[in-house]
Amino acid sequence: MKQGQRLVVVGGGSTYTIGMIMSLIEEKAHFPLRSITFYDTDGERQERVAKATEIIFREHYPELELFEYTTDKEYAFRDKDFFFVQIRTGGLEMREKDEQIPLRHGVVGQETCGPGGMSYGMRSIGDMIDLVADIRQGSPGGWILNYTNPAAIVAEALKRAYPNDKKILNICDMPAAIMVSYAKILGKEIWDLVPEYFGLNHFGWFTGIYDKEGNELTEDIKRAILEDGFIPEDSEIANDPSWIKTFKQVEKMLTDFPEYLPNTYLQYYLYPSDMAEKEDVENTRARQVINGRQQRVFSMCDQIIADDSLENVHLEVDIHGCYMIRVAASLAYNNGDIFIVMVKNDGIIANLPDDAMVEVPAMLTNRGPKPFAVGHIPRFYKGMIEGQLAYEQLVVDAYFENSYEKALQALTLNRTVVDAPVARQILDDLINENENYWPALKQRETVAR
Repeated sequence: MKQGQRLVVVGGGSTYTIGMIMSLIEEKAHFPLRSITFYDTDGERQERVAKATEIIFREHYPELELFEYTTDKEYAFRDKDFFFVQIRTGGLEMREKDEQIPLRHGVVGQETCGPGGMSYGMRSIGDMIDLVADIRQGSPGGWILNYTNPAAIVAEALKRAYPNDKKILNICDMPAAIMVSYAKILGKEIWDLVPEYFGLNHFGWFTGIYDKEGNELTEDIKRAILEDGFIPEDSEIANDPSWIKTFKQVEKMLTDFPEYLPNTYLQYYLYPSDMAEKEDVENTRARQVINGRQQRVFSMCDQIIADDSLENVHLEVDIHGCYMIRVAASLAYNNGDIFIVMVKNDGIIANLPDDAMVEVPAMLTNRGPKPFAVGHIPRFYKGMIEGQLAYEQLVVDAYFENSYEKALQALTLNRTVVDAPVARQILDDLINENENYWPALKQRETVAR
């Protein structure tokens, strides 16, 4: 019988938490739990989710020994086995500014890509570094599964701050959300598929999709997308108009670049002008989430609490939670399952720098990820990745060095911006809005001639 784990959900007040809880219930045979602790700095927001969660557990997880929630990090982090980290420094209010500022300059406004991603990343780095230090005080051997965005920038920063910590794993559920749609096309379950993939987080390509018997299914997927279109199937995004449009773009990307199956986020880098023109600065994705998912989730929590039961709500399992839990189970029980995760390159992609944090398939064991070699990648993808990698590393340089120049270089390199004067205007606006979050960026003094 598997030993139950002691889990902390860091960011317990997230709108994704209820979906995670339903996934924990769905997956309890794979990842049994002794205790679950919610931790959040926003006690009021967390309490709303937690009180609903108590009722969910009472009805669907009565064997759970302990559920608790707290704003006391020292208590929350003591003697735990796993930490699922989903924080958002600045909340959705700052996300909205991240998206609006670039759009006002005619540039893509998105929370993880382009200037918005840099803004969010610069806010996330400090909190994530402090959070890992706090966790290690209480649980030196606990697994930290981080899916705080922008994951690529956060992973780069944590690699530098904690180069010897082998129990931090940065992961993203977007490849899994895409694979759910592949599975639907093929009439299979996501867990039946074995992916081949390379890239950076939110910047990668599937080179092959296989079943467990080794049959390649890639061309079947491509053909279906080009003939019938591509739609999201994961319950969390299936009916979201923004995500439906995003998945629709895969057809265009595959028509233009048919060699590999693209990550959906590549739309922002391949068609930045089109993407910026389609957005409404007064109704960005953040505003849609505030008025949509956030209201829906908290209203549902209120309904559960008022009824003291689940009789008037419909709860669904989503891939966001299931993916994280299957990853944790493979680490906990040495399952050796294969997942797409972020790891230090160290020759995995032969013609990219060894210090890059790449996103590739890996076998997950109780000793950590064992990534599969990719080898050399073609010139187009290498060039795309190297530019994005330089941007990500310069953002982290800017944070640690308090460097305005490095931040400007980063934005100028980013494919969503390119134009240096526009990059400077956006950067100055972001600095003003983030004065309570970013380190003070200093400009190099110029020498008069």
